[in-house]
Amino acid sequence: MNFTLSDEQNMVQDALTRFLHAHCRFDHRRKLTAASSSSPDIWAGLASLGILGVGIPEDQGGMGGGPAEIMVVMETLGQALVTEPYLETAVIGSGLLRRAGGARAAQLLHALVAGDAWLALAAGEPTSRYALEDVSTTARQDAGGWVLNGAKSVVEGAPVASHILVTARTSGQQRDRAGVSLFLLDTSAAGITRHDYRLIDGRSASDLCLDDVPLPGDALLGEEGASLALLEQVRDEAIAALCAEAVGGMRRMLQDTIDYTKQRRQFGQTLSSFQALQHRMVDMFMAVERAVSATYLATLKLDADPVSRACAASAAKATIAETARFVGQNAVQLHGGMGMTDELAVGHYFKRATVIGSQFGSRDYHVARYAALTRAQAA
Repeated sequence: MNFTLSDEQNMVQDALTRFLHAHCRFDHRRKLTAASSSSPDIWAGLASLGILGVGIPEDQGGMGGGPAEIMVVMETLGQALVTEPYLETAVIGSGLLRRAGGARAAQLLHALVAGDAWLALAAGEPTSRYALEDVSTTARQDAGGWVLNGAKSVVEGAPVASHILVTARTSGQQRDRAGVSLFLLDTSAAGITRHDYRLIDGRSASDLCLDDVPLPGDALLGEEGASLALLEQVRDEAIAALCAEAVGGMRRMLQDTIDYTKQRRQFGQTLSSFQALQHRMVDMFMAVERAVSATYLATLKLDADPVSRACAASAAKATIAETARFVGQNAVQLHGGMGMTDELAVGHYFKRATVIGSQFGSRDYHVARYAALTRAQAA
């Protein structure tokens, strides 16, 4: 199978790499995370390059790309350790809006491509762990509209979001697969209490309290009570994209480690001359290649049937959680004490890799999910 990038994909990668090299260097990122996790200038730059619309159809203002193009973008963003909510907005948000359809979704997609919208998905709750169907937030009809009540936790990108996609139960019990609906919430709506905080990787998140939040009738996206399958599909797409970001970060940690060991001297020799350390870096390289292969498989399986798609996504996520930790720990250790300081990039990459390891499900969760899916498929 040919994994060579097309000319168009290479152009997107080169343009984005040049932009990030000019505007998202490590010293700039340190200043940005000290004040705010997002920059309107960088977001506008991504919009001007067309990066925000890579996965959006051309008739909706996008570039008409697919999972492979998203993979290229995410890996490039991972190498630069970009903190902008691209995953939350251009992958998860746009994926949900495109498939849910409707006038409001189409309008927001055009705003997204232009860089005028920032999205976040509020699906997690204090007791839900990684189960998308575990929803206690409720939505009831009232005077032609809807009223939301409930709480959402660890909503990444919410502090800077202009709109939030919220899962709420319109029927059934808390863990029923049926009855989960998706709503579009303007962050300026009344009844929202938001607690913002910084994650260990420098990104921002919020806990939300929804107290009788009024929504218009067209805030419902898609079919009432039937959003779970859509959410699971977009989550698998987000997992594949997140794995690509992790690959970009691991490539950078490996290269920084190689460069450092070529410069640092011990006992009159460079660290890279010690055979034991060479073996360690070869092991890191092999781990990165494992992660690349798993990411490719997950990306190529996104258009497959739901079970095959979910199996590939879980296999990739479990692999990424393991390899990112292995590469990150070795990179920090080979840098010595400096590896844990804010002055070197490797520590920041390791923190991001740590968060990625649990995002959308830990390694243990995805191993169990993969096992359950394959058993069901074999039955």
